[in-house]
Amino acid sequence: MGGAFLAAAVLARVGGRIGLPTIPLFILAGILLGPHTPGIVLVADPHDLEMLSALGLVLLLFYLGLEFHLDDLKTGGRKMALAGGAYLALNVGAGLAFGFATGWGTSEALVLAGVLGISSSAIVTKVLVDLGRLGNGETKPILGIIVVEDIFLALYLAALQPILSGADSLASAVGDAAKAFGFLLLLAVAARWGTRLIGKLMHTKDDELLVISFLGVAVFVAGVSEWFGVADAIGAFMVGLMLGSTSSGDRIRTLVHPLRDAFGAIFFFAFGLSIDPGDLPGVLVPVLIAVAVTLVMNVAAGLVAARLYGFGPQPAANISTTLLARGEFALILATMAAGAGLDPQLSPFIAGYVLVLAVLGPLAAGRSEWLARLLPGGSAQPPGGGGALSSPASERV
Repeated sequence: MGGAFLAAAVLARVGGRIGLPTIPLFILAGILLGPHTPGIVLVADPHDLEMLSALGLVLLLFYLGLEFHLDDLKTGGRKMALAGGAYLALNVGAGLAFGFATGWGTSEALVLAGVLGISSSAIVTKVLVDLGRLGNGETKPILGIIVVEDIFLALYLAALQPILSGADSLASAVGDAAKAFGFLLLLAVAARWGTRLIGKLMHTKDDELLVISFLGVAVFVAGVSEWFGVADAIGAFMVGLMLGSTSSGDRIRTLVHPLRDAFGAIFFFAFGLSIDPGDLPGVLVPVLIAVAVTLVMNVAAGLVAARLYGFGPQPAANISTTLLARGEFALILATMAAGAGLDPQLSPFIAGYVLVLAVLGPLAAGRSEWLARLLPGGSAQPPGGGGALSSPASERV
């Protein structure tokens, strides 16, 4: 564990001196020091870090929930639903078409629809934090799209599992989906009407007790969510949504920072451990095609979201590039596909695709002004607008 933290820290410090984001460097540390690369092997079995990696994802999404205010859902729910629906329609639709075009099979195409269609909530959160864009106007549709994706994810996994396992019971599949949706609805009701009671239960002047309390609630609800067929990350997000609106919300945001950063680094390091570089050359061409498809669909979705919110080319570019990365959900699907005995090329393809976008996404987000100049109306953009003014009235954090 010490070696993992130190390796991630050293690479991140070196990369920071030349302007590289930390996420791909944490992943690179996992690849270089994992079991699939010659040389020093810090962690021979990636499963050894499975629980800590899961905790990193939970804390990243918990923090995202803290930053996503209930008032945003109340005032902009319709726009968020439209933006999220458009993003899913474009990206999941393109992923499904790409899956059928590969000729690997129907089950493989359904897996690829999810792989190409869903952004990495963990990487998106880290990008927003690293670039200081949590207060930008365009961050609201970005977070809204992530929420819609996570809700879709819960239902999609519930529907896909019986297909991959060969189950032929429609009633069983519908029952799993209903259970997941019902639990999501329960969390949403608690977030909407239970905030005052939750705030009273959480309130304490002692920081130590507050840390133990919010960490216990976030991890416990994440675990219960998984039992109900809902991604643990969305359960943690909903807890953050509840606690962020309480009187202790600001203190919780401050106290969770070091936990989020430390275990978030382990999440990305563990992701790198799972990648075998030797499997990548055989799927290089389909990986590059899939990356190109995702780039085009993300730009289209960014333009749609920006139009819905009345934003200009720079916020549209920020939306497109911030949502570009793929990660934890794709790895879940790769595991499911391997367990179901699907085409053996699928797992290395997913690993290569995710790795490219996990590196490209943060880099593109940090230089989104380049894309903004190519979008309609972008020729009038002043150079160096990567931080992005979200609207004439908005201010950069």
